[in-house]
Amino acid sequence: MDICYNVAMKNYKKRVVDNLLARKLRGMGAVLVQGAKWCGKTTTCEEFAKSALYMADPDTKEANVKMADIDIKSLLKGATPRLIDEWQIAPKFWDAVRYHVDHAEGFGHFILTGSAVPPDTKEISHSGTGRIARLTMRPMSLWESGESNGALSMGELLGGMEFTSAEALDHRLEDMAFMICRGGWPQAVLQARDDALDRAFDYYEAVVESDASRVDGVSREPSRVQRLMRSYARLQGTQSNLSVIRRDMMANDRATLNEDTVASYLEALRKIFVVEDMDAWCPNLRSKAQIRTASTRYFTDPSIAVAALGIGPGGLMGDLNTFGYLFEGLAVRDLRIYAAANMGNVSHYRDADGLECDAVVHLRDGTSGLVEIKLGGDRLVEEGAATLNRLVAKLDPVKTATPRFKMVLTGIGKFAYRRREDDVIVCPISCLRP
Repeated sequence: MDICYNVAMKNYKKRVVDNLLARKLRGMGAVLVQGAKWCGKTTTCEEFAKSALYMADPDTKEANVKMADIDIKSLLKGATPRLIDEWQIAPKFWDAVRYHVDHAEGFGHFILTGSAVPPDTKEISHSGTGRIARLTMRPMSLWESGESNGALSMGELLGGMEFTSAEALDHRLEDMAFMICRGGWPQAVLQARDDALDRAFDYYEAVVESDASRVDGVSREPSRVQRLMRSYARLQGTQSNLSVIRRDMMANDRATLNEDTVASYLEALRKIFVVEDMDAWCPNLRSKAQIRTASTRYFTDPSIAVAALGIGPGGLMGDLNTFGYLFEGLAVRDLRIYAAANMGNVSHYRDADGLECDAVVHLRDGTSGLVEIKLGGDRLVEEGAATLNRLVAKLDPVKTATPRFKMVLTGIGKFAYRRREDDVIVCPISCLRP
């Protein structure tokens, strides 16, 4: 497969999140950029910083931690914006940065990066509201890695653009399997095929063996972390509760395992941005159907699920059911990136009548778009379109604005087009951009 290497190289230091970071630096004293390890936070933030302090540098880490305890103000000195990379190693930075921002003129003084939420500590006494903006960075989308031509813009659709058709990059099913297994890790995007596929497994092993315990200093059994992540991978895209995950984990666990323990393990994965669940969308309906509000379970990148299941592209090609669920994870990752670029979020919809929509992109002003995610094929496209039309018919047009678009987002396909019969857009993911 041609990984579009030249395009990926061009985009490596130009990420979708760049514009969001620039915007927040213009309006806030400091910005916290957080997200999973290896997603490119430091590289991106270095492009904006005028000086930097690398807390995780093994040559200076011990000295920096001691200095943060003795005289943290000295570590804040430097040209601004000043980057403090992996700030959570010394949680005192939070209040120190907040205090500095309170007493300094202008905006954009600091950029903090973190691949873990710090444990609860007395060293943080203020939320940072009004002083420190938060920005979540994710692994690369297909548009950023050069595997989408960006012929169709989500932002333009949300703005009311009239769309007819566009050509997509013609990926084969095996190409999509590779992109799911490789993930959006920046270094993997630039590597040869076999090397690229190793990156997600390296990440998974680091989480299992150390990161899940290191985040808050609580020792966690690697085998349990492994079983939790495997269960989560099988349940991706569902609203399964903790009892289901616990039963999965107990299948090979002789010790007692209660739901509080499972919740603790799961919270550790959230704190290091391994998992990122999706909230429910609750619009006003014509009917009295009860809307389900449980969150949908996803990894921050589909390659983590692949590694947890211990499979590769060949395994996906031999199991199209699993392939479809994991493609949904890739699509959700990209939709979240594109929605964030438009100051929006992504939720899911499910009601007691059994109607479910995979993704609802919604903006602050109430503008929304509905997305059903399908691997491809006429039958699945028809199913997705039917779901979208049923949901629109349920919405109360007086209290809920009519969605700007209805889209079936597919894994494969040569063209994006609008169906004449119901205005549903069928769009290959290799055609979409922010």
